[in-house]
Amino acid sequence: MALFEATQIHKRFGDQVVLESVSLAFEEGQLSGIMGPNGAGKTTCFNVLTGRFAPNRGVVRFAGQDITGKSPREIARLGVARSFQIMNLFNDDSAIDNIVVALKSVQAQAWSVWRDLGRHTAAYEEAAEILREIGLAGKESMPCRRLSYGERRALEIGVALAARPRILFLDEPTAGLGAEGTTRLLELVGRLKQKITIVIIEHDMNFLFRLADRISVIHWGQVIAQGSPAELRDNPWVQRSSLGGLPA
Repeated sequence: MALFEATQIHKRFGDQVVLESVSLAFEEGQLSGIMGPNGAGKTTCFNVLTGRFAPNRGVVRFAGQDITGKSPREIARLGVARSFQIMNLFNDDSAIDNIVVALKSVQAQAWSVWRDLGRHTAAYEEAAEILREIGLAGKESMPCRRLSYGERRALEIGVALAARPRILFLDEPTAGLGAEGTTRLLELVGRLKQKITIVIIEHDMNFLFRLADRISVIHWGQVIAQGSPAELRDNPWVQRSSLGGLPA
């Protein structure tokens, strides 16, 4: 059984059908990708999988448990974390404080965060280790707003990792990054995939093809192809779609 599964997911908004009979499975220990042209339904699919939208029909399971229709907070407590295409950070607080308030150990406590955390040495040590892991060692005290765009992208991933999830969903992580930032992110995600199951929606096909073990292609609200990067290069459905220019 896959760690995370979606079966026959259907989602509509009024008269508009956005997802139709979408089935996906993400194996533990792998990096899975979701790609497709703009308007294909990728982000809606991501939002259904992580609880932001409830499907009109279909089932979503995580670690064998039915999580269909559960809230994002409930799903997160089970071990599912995600980043967002539009970053959601505390800009006036330090990099390390952004991590600390997201730690699983901190979230479990009924503390007044800003009053009590200054005395919680273990939380700051754990957060500092996460910052090292994402390549931000030495930036612990820097206000988030002073970090570069690429560093903020890495910090957002660090915030997601702070919950110690079993699976990490990344929504368009290269959005807005230049070549240098994309290369650094490629290296970071490449390291993380050795430690955690990852699912990525990504428009940069070169980025995704270099990292993914398996990719699902969504077009017209349906899964039109699934397989390894090598298998997708010669897939006739993919070649007929607007994704024909796949990386070699």
